[in-house]
Amino acid sequence: MPSPLSVWNTAPTSAPAQRKGRYVPGSAAHPAKMLPRIAAHAIATYTRPGDLVLDPMCGIGTTLVEAIHLGRNALGVEYEPKWADLARLNTASATHEGGTGTGAVHCGDARKLTQLIPTALHGEVDLVVTSPPYGNSVHGQVRSTRETGERGVVKKDYRYSHDPSNLAHVSTDRLLEAFTEILAQCRRVLRPGGTVVVTTRPWRERGELIDLPSAVLAAGQAAGLTPAERCVALLAGIRDSRLITRPSFFQMKNVRDARHQGIPLAVIQHEDVLIFTRPATPMCPADHARLPSTPRRGARGAPTRAIGKAGVS
Repeated sequence: MPSPLSVWNTAPTSAPAQRKGRYVPGSAAHPAKMLPRIAAHAIATYTRPGDLVLDPMCGIGTTLVEAIHLGRNALGVEYEPKWADLARLNTASATHEGGTGTGAVHCGDARKLTQLIPTALHGEVDLVVTSPPYGNSVHGQVRSTRETGERGVVKKDYRYSHDPSNLAHVSTDRLLEAFTEILAQCRRVLRPGGTVVVTTRPWRERGELIDLPSAVLAAGQAAGLTPAERCVALLAGIRDSRLITRPSFFQMKNVRDARHQGIPLAVIQHEDVLIFTRPATPMCPADHARLPSTPRRGARGAPTRAIGKAGVS
């Protein structure tokens, strides 16, 4: 039976406009921030005030900030100390600016989530909102000749770190295996019937489609979660019933280059949103035995490729 499909109108304004005055200086340097309206829509849809929201790869704390402003309590885990510090500053700012929820950030590897989060909160999380690593072709900012005094454009803010242990620097198989582990950890801290929202998108690399949404769907099932919905979160605005695109410089460049090579590539203007639930009843040993040990593989037996965003952040 196919999953229901719905469209989230999450980009009535641009990403910088959504963050203006809401996030501390330095937050814009993060290479792959979740759109605040996507996090806010998920939180408003799947929780009530006072509920507990978790992001196991929280980056600068977008999920936490939006949860606090909506009167929810929030937990975040972030692998990179630099981003964890910014997430703490952003959660403190959200509380100072009138948010009625609370927030806490733990620095560490989300594959050890149950060790990082207080035991008293295991089984108490109502909602997980997160995003796995994905292609760096859509990340980063540019500086023009006018800014640098040098010819051409310079890409900046496209790396999480130079830490070789960060999942951004591992093979595709290890990346997908790690994300499955993270989702399995999330299942253990969710309440029965709790919800997991994962945002992701496909992209093309050297003409090859990287179908990360399908890999994430398989990872969630391998982690013992039940697929419930598949939605679309818009990255484009709507005006007079038409989409107003807001692609990055590098998205436009990649599309133009592909079309010059005869590849009919289009700018991606949405995120795939995969919604899972934790089964309301405990899994029996026979159910565990039936779970796939690795995410589903793609055509010709090759794993779906997904490289780029960052490790556990």
